[in-house]
Amino acid sequence: MSERVAVIGGTGLYLLEGMKNQREVNIETPFGRPSDSIILGEIGGVEVAFLSRHGRGHKYSPSTIPYRANIFALKQLEVRRIISVSAVGSMKEEVAIGIPVIVDQFIDATKQRQSTFFDNGIVVHCSLADPCCPALRRLLIESASKISMKVLEKGTYVCIEGPQFSTRAESFMYRAMGVDVIGMTNVTEAKLAREAEICYATIALPTDYDCWHQGHEDVSVGSVVDNLNRNIEKARKLIKQAISDIGNIGTCECDKALASAIITAPNAIGQEVKQRLGLLLHKYVG
Repeated sequence: MSERVAVIGGTGLYLLEGMKNQREVNIETPFGRPSDSIILGEIGGVEVAFLSRHGRGHKYSPSTIPYRANIFALKQLEVRRIISVSAVGSMKEEVAIGIPVIVDQFIDATKQRQSTFFDNGIVVHCSLADPCCPALRRLLIESASKISMKVLEKGTYVCIEGPQFSTRAESFMYRAMGVDVIGMTNVTEAKLAREAEICYATIALPTDYDCWHQGHEDVSVGSVVDNLNRNIEKARKLIKQAISDIGNIGTCECDKALASAIITAPNAIGQEVKQRLGLLLHKYVG
């Protein structure tokens, strides 16, 4: 077996087909329980962990997803790479419905997320200049090429709080900012994955044109689900190929994200913090 890869499935991707030797595990973390049981198995000899972001049956809204528990649980399972799938709205004419976007940048427009593990007793400032792992992004792009799948090789994802869709004024504002897609979840995962020193990349699936495009209907749950159901198979094929190619991934610095990020003096970090966050800190804090 090789290293363990996680897949976080968003709207429409509640199960990952093709996994062998499946078993479910329920995990407790210092931040509570994840969105759902984590399904472990293998694809092509690679260990895989699958987690439904919203829970099976779609129980959690974007604002109530237990993001910290989700990422911490994957860290407990020794996951080193996370491929995350998300339904998004297109904010540009050239970002076509159904063409996956391999996101490279995020803008965080959320308002009430807990997006750090280090909020009590320790201060950590991680670099997010490149919030998605460049090596994992490149692997996804190369894997798409192998299966002759058209993807957009980069894009900026603006993450709003939700659960409501944007107002028309907000939609035009985000377009003026130059973003490519709009969603409600992935920036929080990206931040936490970086703090957990896990490689993270997003496959964004455009399902609508939000509410800026006069030639298309405004975004609705119906339009999102209909378009996603027509295109979710693309995500499954790309994920399967990327997992089979994971042994060819290039090098990155994601596993050293905390090396120069901890600003709290070692003697000021209490024992409770060391115990609670030991999984993340053990390389740097005695």
